[in-house]
Order: sequence, then structure tokens, then C-alpha cells
Amino acid sequence: MFALSKVVRRSQSLRLGACNAVYYSKLEIPLGERNGSIESNALLHDKHEAFSSSYELPWNFSTGRRSLSSDAGAKNSGEEDDIETLGTPNDTSGSDSEDELQSEEELSGDEADIEGAELELHSEAGKTPGSKRSSELFKAIVSVSGISVATALDKWVEDGKEINRTEIANAMLQLRRRRMYGRALQLAEWLEEHKQYELEERDYASRLDLIAKIRGLYKGELYIERIPESFRGELVYRTLLTNYASTSNVRKAEAVFNKMKDLGFPRTSYACDQMLMLYKRVDKKKIADMLLMMEKENLKPTLYTYKILIDAKGASNDISGMEEIVETMKSEGLEVDLRAKSIVARHYASAGLKEKAEKVLKEMEGESLEANRYVCKDLLSIYSFLQREDEVTRIWKICEGNHPFYKEYLAAILAFGKIGKVKEAEAVFEKSVKMGHRVSSGMYSVLLRVYVDHKMVSEGKDLVKRMLDSGCNIGALTWDALIRLYVEAGEVEKADSSLSKATQLKQIKPLMSSFMYVMDEYARKGDVHNTEKIFQRMRQSGYHSRFRQFQSLIQAYVNAKAPAYGMKDRMKADNVFPNRGLAVLLAKADPFKKTPLSDLLD
Repeated sequence: MFALSKVVRRSQSLRLGACNAVYYSKLEIPLGERNGSIESNALLHDKHEAFSSSYELPWNFSTGRRSLSSDAGAKNSGEEDDIETLGTPNDTSGSDSEDELQSEEELSGDEADIEGAELELHSEAGKTPGSKRSSELFKAIVSVSGISVATALDKWVEDGKEINRTEIANAMLQLRRRRMYGRALQLAEWLEEHKQYELEERDYASRLDLIAKIRGLYKGELYIERIPESFRGELVYRTLLTNYASTSNVRKAEAVFNKMKDLGFPRTSYACDQMLMLYKRVDKKKIADMLLMMEKENLKPTLYTYKILIDAKGASNDISGMEEIVETMKSEGLEVDLRAKSIVARHYASAGLKEKAEKVLKEMEGESLEANRYVCKDLLSIYSFLQREDEVTRIWKICEGNHPFYKEYLAAILAFGKIGKVKEAEAVFEKSVKMGHRVSSGMYSVLLRVYVDHKMVSEGKDLVKRMLDSGCNIGALTWDALIRLYVEAGEVEKADSSLSKATQLKQIKPLMSSFMYVMDEYARKGDVHNTEKIFQRMRQSGYHSRFRQFQSLIQAYVNAKAPAYGMKDRMKADNVFPNRGLAVLLAKADPFKKTPLSDLLD
């Protein structure tokens, strides 16, 4: 463990400071400590721009997603092969939201993490729900489109069918895997009201998580007060911590982390991993301090911990440090699983280390790709980034000849788009249509993304019309692609109008990138009024003001040659501190800056 913290600490790329002795006082994490390195988000976005619209992240690294299990991320990736092939009876794609696509990082494929969470929250001691089989209760719930879930549940009971924990666990798992959080919450509320069986802490924690997802964390905190005190345990607060960490709310996450200690709950690797995930996104300087805290608490790093550190090193372009983490992981007796290998390969590719990336990809493929089908989606993504047209074509042919899974269709469309083969991407899409079942909104979204990337505006508009005619629901990623399409076409007013419509929908929350497309375009034009409007709209939609938003906002003032009164105070109030580049930009918009003429006037 100490070796691990040393590897992280001595990295020049992460610029980790010395550990403060005060750090280990009663408040294990100092509240209100400034979020320094927030600019890393912008740098990471620039570095992985080619990956940003690809099927890149092979595990739960997104801020839009959270898992509740302490084993999240530790499950064997080989178990992903239970994902339904496109058009199977259980495929409810597009029925409630954007299917597996609703996340900031896009298409991160974390079914194993979600399943791990549900196994913990709903399984009985020593038993696990049969997640690989279909849930009859789930089918009953999704069959009542437009009607409350309570109606389906009441009818289920009237028909004399049993409501037990195993059936509920299976239904909840299926609902969560399809991002049908609204229906899952209705199910949880019905269970709590009708008391079909004795509720346990994991039931309350599950409902808390769903409330936080659907109604917001403020409502989640209010719900905690309603939970019987005897069930207000570590799992409940861990769930709250996970949700705050996933939304990058540093102050609240640190407050909950400290409160768990004050309440007498033992420190867990899971809680520390959530903080590491948070700091990886917003303040990498704190990563080494968290590792030292884990050492102090005698907490052994999990497989999930190592994946976070591998990704943090890779994202900082510290490839040698990333490799040291991998070697430390091996020395601790942990296997570098397929998800970890995928992260390593992605960072090798981003760093331009093509041979190293391809070596890892071959290891992932194994002796038979047919036998290791679950890695195809990741191989397609990374090979497309490497511009290996031959490998993308080879892998897709294998998938195509063996009943492609839903996510393989998505990955193939994006991969062909990435290597400039738009016709092939369209052919994959049409193949999915010919399956004879309703095509999900996610399938439309990825092809729309390809059109946007290649500035094929008319084709994109035609696809959106076709999507609407098909009756698909438009989710966050579709809105994101549509908004970007209008911006690329120079129709920022239409993009703004689409964003406004998306923010008014209760079922979805527009992605941060959707706001930034419009905001950046207004900033480029020097339109301060509309840039400020989008800035405020983001706050109203629940996005905390961070480095990236202020950067765009200040750029608008600079381009307009207008003074940005009070900007420093606004940034300070949001706990955002400029790096060197932003400081230079801020100086250009400073209304009180000194010039040779002002010196003469003085």
C-alpha cells in the first residue's frame, strides 16, 4: 500500500503536494478545501477528443452513473455476455430512456457494476437473484406503458402471483440495467407502502439512490430523515456519498464522508474508492492523500481502486506511472482483468504508443475472439481510434456472423464512423433495422453522432425525422447530437431552442456537453448576454459551475471586448481557481487592468 501511494505521489504529471499533517485530525477530509486542478477536466477532454464520441470506456468511469456495490468493477468482464442480442424478447431498448447510453462519458457499459449493486441491495444472505433469466414481474411492469407501475403491481397481486424478494430483485435489476429509474422508483415506493415483506436497510438504500437519480439529491437527503433510525446505517450513507461523488459535488461528498466517520461507521474501501473517483475528476492532488488515509485505516486497495489509479495516471499522460501501478497491482496478487487492460490500451493509444496498445488488445482478444465476444465492443472502439480499418472490419465480421449484441452494433457504427467509413456505419445501422424489431433511440443516436462528426447536416436532419416517425423516445444523447448538429451547421439559434426544449423535459437531463456546444458558440461570437444565459441555465439544471464553464464565459467577455466585472469573486464563490491559461484570459477581461494610457491619466 505504501509503495502504491509513493508511486502516485512522486508523479510530476499529477503534481501531488505533500500530505498535510492536519489532514488526519477529526475531519479526515478538510471541508471547503479548494478544488484546485479542475482544469484537468478540460485537458482530459482535449486529450481524448477522438475518444469522446466513441464507445471507449469499458467500465464505470462516468459521472453520470453510479454503482452501489463495494464490489463494483470487480466482476469478471466475461460475464457481460448475458447482454441480450438485438431484438430478443427482453430488449426494451428505447422504451424509457436512452438505454445504456445515458451517461456523460457515453456508452461506458457498466452492466456488471449495476448488477453488482443490485445483488448487494436486493439479494438475501447467501443467495443471489437469477439475473440471467427474464423477470416476469419486469415484463408486467414495462407492459403498462403510460400507466403507473402501481396498476401493474396491483393486478399482479390480484392474479394471485407472489411478490417476494427474489422476484423484486430480478425486476429491479432489469429496470436499472435499462435506465428505467422512474419505474424502478415507483416499484420501490409501492413496496414500502404495501409492505409485502419486511424491509431492510438495502431496500431503503435502493429507494434513496433512485430518488437521488430522479428527483435530485436534496430530495434524497429529505428521504433519509424518514428512514427508521435502526435502518439508517452505513449502506444508506454510502449510497448518498456515491451520488454526491458522481455529480462532482466535492463539498457535499466530503461532508458525507466525514459524517460517516463521526457516526461511528468504519472506513471502507468502497467509500474511499468513491472519493478517489471524485478526486480523479476534479482534484488529482488529493489522490495520494486518500491513499495514505487508506493505509492509516489499514484498508487494502481493491481492483476498483487500481483501475481508478491506472486511469488517473493515463489521463495525466503519465504512462510510466500507469505502468508502475499495473506492476504494483500484479505484485499484490490481483489479476489485471479485461476492463483494466482496456483502460491501459486506451491510454497507450491516446499517448501515440500504437505497438503497446495493439499488444494489449491482442491479449484481450485471446486465442479465439468468438469465445471472447464480450471484448469486441472495446476492441472496435480502440482499433478505430488507432485507424486500423482492417481490424475494425475483421472484428465486425466476426460479430456479424454470430448474432451481434446490441452494444456491438453501437460500437461498430461509431468505429466505422471514426475511420471515415460512413457507408459501412450506415450498413450496420440498416442491418439492425432489418432484425424486424423496433430500433432503439440509442441506435439512431450513434449514427447521428457519425453524421455530426462528418458534418453531414442534411443526412443528420433526415435521420432525426426518421427517428421521430419511428416513434422512438429522444434521450439525452440524441438531444446532444442534435444540438451539436445545429451548431456545426451554423444554426446556433436552433441549437439553443433545442436545448431549451430538452431542459423542460422531466424525463431527461441534458448532457453537460449539450450546454457547452451552445455556450462555446455564443462565446466565440462574443455574445455575452446569451453566454451568461446558458451559464445560468446549466446551474438550474444541476451542473455545478466549474473551470470549463468559466473558461467559456470569460472568453465571451474577451471576444466582446467587454469588462467582466466581479468575475474573480464569482469564481471564488464557486470554489474555482484559475490555472495559468485562465488567469491570462481573466486578465484580458479585467475592467481595472492597467494600460500605458491609464498610467498617463493617473
